[in-house]
Formats: sequence, structure tokens, C-alpha cells
Amino acid sequence: MKRGSVVGNVAKDLGINVKDLVSRKFQIVSHITKQYFSINMENGDLIVSDRIDRETLCGEKQSCFLNLEAVIENPLTFYTITIEIQDVNDNAPTFSKKSFDIGISESALPGVHFPLGNAEDPDLGTNSIQTYTLSENEFFILKERTTEVGITYPEIILEKSIDREKQSFYELILKVSDGGKPPKTGTAIVKITVQDVNDNFPKFMKDTYQIRLPENVPVGYLVVNLNATDEDEGSYGSISYSFSHIPKNADQVFSIDPLKGDITIIGILDYEVSENYEMTVEATDGGGHVTHCKVSTQVIDVNDNAPDITVTILAATIPEDSPPGTVIAIINVHDLDSGLNSEIICQISDIKDFQLLPSSSNYYKLVTAANMDRERNSVYNVTVQCMDKGSPSLATNKTIQLTISDVNDNIPFFERINYIVYIIENNQPGTSIHNIVASDLDQDDNGKITYSIVSSNIDNIPVTSYVSINSMTGVLYAQRSFDYEQLQEFQFQVMAKDSGSPPLSSNVTVRICIIDKNDNAPKILYPSADTEGSALFEFIPHSAEKGYLVTKVIAVDADSGHNAWLSYHLLQVPDPTLFGIGQYTGEVKIVRDLQDSDTLRQKLVVLMKDNGVPSLSSTVTLSLVVAETFQQVVPEIKKQPTNSDSKSPVTFYLVVSIALISCLFIITVLIAVIYKCRKTPTPTSYGAYSRNVYPQFTLGCPSEISDTSLPFPFSYDVCVTLDSKQNEIAYLKPVQNVPTDNLIDTDNPTEGNVCASTDLPPSNIDQVFRY
Repeated sequence: MKRGSVVGNVAKDLGINVKDLVSRKFQIVSHITKQYFSINMENGDLIVSDRIDRETLCGEKQSCFLNLEAVIENPLTFYTITIEIQDVNDNAPTFSKKSFDIGISESALPGVHFPLGNAEDPDLGTNSIQTYTLSENEFFILKERTTEVGITYPEIILEKSIDREKQSFYELILKVSDGGKPPKTGTAIVKITVQDVNDNFPKFMKDTYQIRLPENVPVGYLVVNLNATDEDEGSYGSISYSFSHIPKNADQVFSIDPLKGDITIIGILDYEVSENYEMTVEATDGGGHVTHCKVSTQVIDVNDNAPDITVTILAATIPEDSPPGTVIAIINVHDLDSGLNSEIICQISDIKDFQLLPSSSNYYKLVTAANMDRERNSVYNVTVQCMDKGSPSLATNKTIQLTISDVNDNIPFFERINYIVYIIENNQPGTSIHNIVASDLDQDDNGKITYSIVSSNIDNIPVTSYVSINSMTGVLYAQRSFDYEQLQEFQFQVMAKDSGSPPLSSNVTVRICIIDKNDNAPKILYPSADTEGSALFEFIPHSAEKGYLVTKVIAVDADSGHNAWLSYHLLQVPDPTLFGIGQYTGEVKIVRDLQDSDTLRQKLVVLMKDNGVPSLSSTVTLSLVVAETFQQVVPEIKKQPTNSDSKSPVTFYLVVSIALISCLFIITVLIAVIYKCRKTPTPTSYGAYSRNVYPQFTLGCPSEISDTSLPFPFSYDVCVTLDSKQNEIAYLKPVQNVPTDNLIDTDNPTEGNVCASTDLPPSNIDQVFRY
């Protein structure tokens, strides 16, 4: 059949919609080197794609079948297509020789048979050889002789005696015809030489020699020795051997010694090329008598072919979320050997993520056996090993590379569980304060991370007005200058989101702790100063003795820690021997007994200094008057120097105002003292003033200050006297004692707000006051 001829419609025979042939990847797999058939994917016709020669494919076999394998996906299905190749009369009969030489003794009697070589026609049945004919003559006729194995030979029979002296040579034409329509013919020349008498023919020991040879015999191997005998003597008894008929594929494999009759191997014997060889050997004596025998050689298969693996890859790349059972490839195996030598077992390399499943005869499916994870393994090299059952066994390996594509299945993760960032107050706006880093195990867009601040408020102010973040790098920036005294700490959440579809995200808590800086000078609470920095007058009775508490200077510092530790110093004092001040208490006391020579009016300048670096300070001026009553104070007040004119009405109004205020103050103090005396007895000393009151404070963030610093912020309980002459101290609410061993451990950044205390100033601190 010509190329393009339609053999049949596969889609119709298999019940498949023609449109599904392309979408379901219908394909034909053949083990033959040439692809004789193909599928028209538009209509499903099975068409001839190359010229077919039945004799080449099947040789002398009566039935010639060509098996094709068809594969279609979704679902995966296998079909076997069997095509019978029918014989046509495309080969003419041929003789193994162009001429046959026959020597006939002139003494031969009519009826003597002279065998000729048979013709060959690779066609079958009626297309094969049907008749032999001989050109017309008066001495010879042609008949056919069939051997025991069914081979038909033409024979020339002497019909009339011949006379060498009359004619010593005859040339006849032997014609063979097959049964085709029209028939094909072949011819050979029969040359007959009239000889002297030779009345014995060579004889073989057997008419047919059956030989079995393994296909791996070496070149030069002796197949058989054909020893024919002839009872004649001389030249009539000398025998020569030759092939009267040998197939074309055997001519390059076998050779015969013309004198000894040894048939030897001269080429490669291959079971896969031909399983048997049929040869005809003729022995000719010196008188021209010829005898034939048949040599049938059967080739025994040897396991000399490794399995052949054909891989059809359905998916070279699969996403990592592919379910178990996803088909990766279809594997077809074939072995040219036979028997156990062709039985194949296949397995894959020791990879637990894949499985090799037999699908049908000689077909396997490579499927996934577990969930894929690109982050664990992005590329697989799966080796398929197929081994036959021969001895020794032969194996073939085939490696299939599979790439796992990424799926957005990993959320971004941060380097830390949470972040604690310290920043010193009074920073410059726009300063970078920390770098938040997150990672994503995915790749490309699935692993590309952007950062953002989760919207929240701090005291009804958006957190983005405090800090901002670079969406690409994760760097945090301060949006404003922070003031520790207004805001000690705040926290917010940063979200890291990848660019996958859909995107995945995760949050982390960031806590910003403002570190105090010594930017606040001490603030005086008592005594309250006027605009000129001078306080009201303090009374000292004439009966005051050494150790008398004149007053107590109270100051606080808005800073914390070391920056809020205050110390008190007398900056200006008229008589250093008369007054002293507690360095840490601020108590102004008389350090010796009063003398009549002492000035009744004293002005002290007290310096309050914090412990910061550099230190900040404030001053207050104390006006002290030695007097028993307010009336005694007025003359001293009048002695106060003034820059204004003594006759000025402003001075007069000021004196009157001071007098009225002093009277009201004394009356208020007396009322309070009387009320207090009714409830509790009056103490005899100022010992109550030495009660131990410890500071109470709350730590907002783990301190980064040295271990000797006080935590921050802390507060005071204020204890003041209502009257300078009265020993009793009016306590406001005392602060709860705080253990000094619960200091914060700054080594653990994950802990939140804790309370801690530190060492107080030296032991002579008597009081700390809450502001």
C-alpha cells in the first residue's frame, strides 16, 4: 500500500471521540525501528506512513502480524492494535544459479533423472512457485520431485538415448512461474554435457542435517562436516561441495569448504535477526553426478540483549502541592531476547517519594507516592532500572529528571519572637532605629517580602506618626523626637507579607523603649519660690537648740535613674557654722545652739543637683528669721533691702499683703494643730520624721543603665510639717515597700513590663516623697 493509505479508523473502533485524540495525547508506540503507521489526529484514521515489505518483516512465516501499542491519557489507557500484513505477488521466482551444468554419460539409459536446484519465491500461497517448464527438445523432459520435508525440486529426465558423437552439448531454458495474477517468472540455463560413463552418484549420510547453534558462537566455528561418498574411482569419485541454495541473510554467515565439505561460521549469528537458516548443499563427482542434502540450522537464544526502556514523560515539572498518585511518566520496556531472557522486572532508585506501578504488559507508570516539598527537595533524579531474568542477568538504567515548582505554602518568619528596641530620647526625626528582618522559604514572588506596620493607636494617635518602616528593607524610622517624660514605651505590630497568590503573612510585636536622658533640671516643690527665686520666711524660735529642724527643701526631677538622684548643698550661707543641710534629705538644721550675737535674719541659697552627666541643678533662697511670733518678724521684714523708694505705695501694699497672708496662714495652722491634737498626742521629737519610706516605681522596659542606677520612673510620698514650731509630721499615704532583689533581667528580651528596685542613695536618706 502507498504512503497515506487508510488502514482503518482507530477512533471509531476504540469508541473515542476524535476531538479527544489531541487533548488526551493519543500516541502510538512501536518496538520496530521504522514507524510504518501513524494516526491522523483530525479524523482518527490509521494511515500507512512507510512502505511495508512482508518478506522483510516476517520472512517465511505463513502469518505476518504487526503489533502496535496505543496510549491515551486522562484516564491513562493502553490499547493493542494488531495489523495483519497480507502477501501480494511482488517477488518473482529466482534460481540460486543462473545456469545448471549437467554431465550425462552417453551410456545413460532413458529414464535417468538429473536433479536441478529449486527456485525460491518469498511470497506465500498461490503467489509462490507453482510450475516449472523446460524449453522444447526431443531428448529431455522435466518433472518435479518433492522431498520428505516438502521441498519441490525440478528434475530433467532423459527420454531418448543420446550419442556424444552426434551432439556433445545441449543448452535448455528452465522456467519457473508463480501463481500470481499476472504471474511472475524466473529462468535459468541448463547446460548438458555428454560424458563418458559415470554410473555412481555421490551419497550423503543424511538427506537432512538438523543443527542447533547458540547465537554467540565465534567466527570460524565448525557447524557440520558433510562427508559424501562416491563408489566410482578416479575423477568420477572425486567430490566437490557447494551451496545450491542459501538464503541471502545466510550467505554472510555460513561458508562451505569445497573439498572437505565443512560448513563454518564466517559472520555474526544473531537470534534476533533470524531464528533458523535452511540451506541446500550439493555434492558433485568428477563425472558430473550431483546429489543434494538439506542443512537446517536452528539458532538458540542467548541473553545478549539488555532491556530497552522507552520513557514518555507526561510532566517534567509538577507543583509541590500535587497529590500523591500524580503520573510523572509512562515507561515501556522491551527485550529482543526470548523466554526467560525477555522477562523483565523494573524498579526505581531508593526514593520514597515515588512509586513504579505496573500498568499492563511491559508498561509501567511512575507516580508520586508522597506530598512534594520544594523547600526540602526541588529537583529529583529518578533512576529506573530494568533487569531481565536471563543468566547472567542484563540490566538497563534510565534517569528521569523531575523539577518541583514552588507553591506559596510557607509564611514569612521573623528572626526573633519579638523585638525590644531602645532609643535615647531627644532623637532626630527620621533616624533609623532598627532593622526588622523576616525570611520566606518560598522563591520568586512567593518569597518576596514586604513590611508594613499594623494600624493601631497610641493614646488616640496613630502609631505611624511615631514610627515608619521601609516596606522593602524592614528598616524602622523614628517619625518624631521622643520625650521620655511624656512617653516611656509603646508597642506595635509589624506585618511581613509575601507576594504569592494568595499572599501569606505573619506579625511580630515590636516594643520601643525610650531611654531617659538628663534633660530636666530639679524642680523645687517646697518651699515654693516667688518670681525672684526667694521663698517665704521660715521662723526659728529663740529656744531652738542644736539639731533643730528648720525646714525641709523638697525637689523632684522628671528624669529617672541616676538622672533623678538629687543631692542638696548650701550654696550661700552667712554663717556656715550655724546651719547644715542633709545631702540626700534636704533637711536644713541648726548645727549649734543659737547665740545672742547671731543675726536674727538669715538668707540661705540651697543648690539641688541631680546625678546626671552633665549634671543639672536648681537653686532656692531660704529666708530665715529668728523670732517667736509674726509681730517680731515684721520689723525684720522692714529691714529687707529694697530697690524702690520707701515712700512708694507699692511697698506699702506689699507689706500689708504679706501681713494679711501671714495672719491667715497662722490661723489656718493653729486650727489644724488644734484639730490634730484632739486626735493624737503630740510627739516630743521629730523622730517620726525618720520613718523608712521606700520609693515605688514601675519599670516600663528592661533598663540598659548600669546596675548601680535606680529604675525609672519612680515617685515620692510627700511628708511636710504644717507648722515650723510643731514637731508632728503630717504624712500623706506612705508608699508600699519594694524588695530590692527583684531587679529586672535585661538579658531576657521577651519579658514584658516588670517592677524592680535598686539600691537607694546612702543610708542617711530618711525620706523619699511622692510627687
